[in-house]
Amino acid sequence: MKTLRNQHQEKISKAMESVLNEQESVDQNHWRLQYHVSTPAYWMNDPNGFSFYKGEYHLFYQHHPYSPKWGPMYWGHIKSKDLTYWKHLPIALAPSEEYDQDGCFSGSAVEKDGKLYAMYTGNVWTGDNYDTDLRQVQCLAVSEDGVHFNKVPQNPVINSVPEGDIHPHHFRDPKVWKKDDYYYCVLGSRTKDHEGQVLLYRSRDLMKWEFINVMAKSQGNLGFMWECPDLFSLEGQEVLLMSPQGVKSEGDLYHNLHQAGYVKGKLDYQTGLLNHGGFQLLDYGLDFYAPQTTEDEHGRRIMVAWMAMWESSMPEQKHNWAGAMTIPRELSTKRGNIISKPIQELKQLRQHHVQYENITVNGEQELAGISGDCYELEVKINAKAASQFGIKLRTDHDTHQETLLTYDRLESLFIFNRDKSGEGDGGIRKVHVGLNNNYLHLHLFVDKSSIEVFINGGEKVITSRIYPGDNATGICFFADQEIELITLNKWNLSKGVSPLIFKG
Repeated sequence: MKTLRNQHQEKISKAMESVLNEQESVDQNHWRLQYHVSTPAYWMNDPNGFSFYKGEYHLFYQHHPYSPKWGPMYWGHIKSKDLTYWKHLPIALAPSEEYDQDGCFSGSAVEKDGKLYAMYTGNVWTGDNYDTDLRQVQCLAVSEDGVHFNKVPQNPVINSVPEGDIHPHHFRDPKVWKKDDYYYCVLGSRTKDHEGQVLLYRSRDLMKWEFINVMAKSQGNLGFMWECPDLFSLEGQEVLLMSPQGVKSEGDLYHNLHQAGYVKGKLDYQTGLLNHGGFQLLDYGLDFYAPQTTEDEHGRRIMVAWMAMWESSMPEQKHNWAGAMTIPRELSTKRGNIISKPIQELKQLRQHHVQYENITVNGEQELAGISGDCYELEVKINAKAASQFGIKLRTDHDTHQETLLTYDRLESLFIFNRDKSGEGDGGIRKVHVGLNNNYLHLHLFVDKSSIEVFINGGEKVITSRIYPGDNATGICFFADQEIELITLNKWNLSKGVSPLIFKG
């Protein structure tokens, strides 16, 4: 009879062989991202176990190693010393036991006694309906080197939901942290009437867990399920990140299938109740879900998220890969709201700097040296009297491809439009943005099939995947009346992710 460890390792080895066989072919795809984390091959979704352990950042992720579509979940694994240059590691978790046979779902990681513990949801399908026929439990795996994980014999460490108005089946995505003498974890949940909520647990040893309370729950239009919760302190307040499913659109907001955002407030650790304010989005683009954070050795709160969206078309799937992570973002607060900025370490990727100052634009204008498909672009614009102005990215005159970034001064709206961005879904997203003394500051990170737009120092962010042709490398500035590009800096960005090497 196989031991649990051997059974688990056999599943990992088989999955690694599948991924390695496809890696070289995937790397040839012209949409393959250069400095964003993705899988060596096949499917990726939620970030998991984002942690700082023994001087390195570890990032795990939901991974199906046999197809570019969602399937029985494994935990993929990648690490970095600086959040910029990443190295793939062997798959960390495989669904190998009775309690997780249909998937090692999302979770987190925490250091204890020098070891790295991964806490995750074990999923079992009990019928054909994946929304109603399931059993979910919370499990632990431990590693002494941060690479090879063994599931603990005490699994599952949380075997069932507590009593009360808590749905018996939807119970997942533990995020664990330590405060004083206890480890705490939040879990995504819903009520029996399908309203999203988050549960709070505590433990002295990670093995025996005590339910404290329903920490927060949906009020009004906040959906039927809260996935991927994350609780942390930021500048004196507790922040609860979560990904609500089923939020109805309101005006220009909530047009994605599912949302990702936060509430801020104060957690009473004794009662387990979070007294919080209103829900705010973390990103206003079309591809941002399941954000997770960690604190690094400098005390920074760093966030990554899945750069995709459920039920969207993913043209890269025909090249046997799907999904990616956003660039890491440092979180802080400004005027009561969270702002997200690209981490400083990404400057290491910069190459071939091109700079302009005090350029007047009236109509459309391209600039020498300002083009590409993998770059960072930072521009400060004096709007002057213009009512509409912006940038066209990834343009190709022959195919009429473009991704359109427009500022509408009359409506105080920033508009992102990918209807002509190439293959895949179109879509327009709008976010309210004010000018600062008539200036608009944009900081753009463009990769082979993605765009991240940081507006006015990260007060608002828009993240989306796009799938343009090989020749869509143009950049064009436009305005309906004269504007001035006060400063413009553009860098090509080098590759940041190394291929997977696996020796068994």
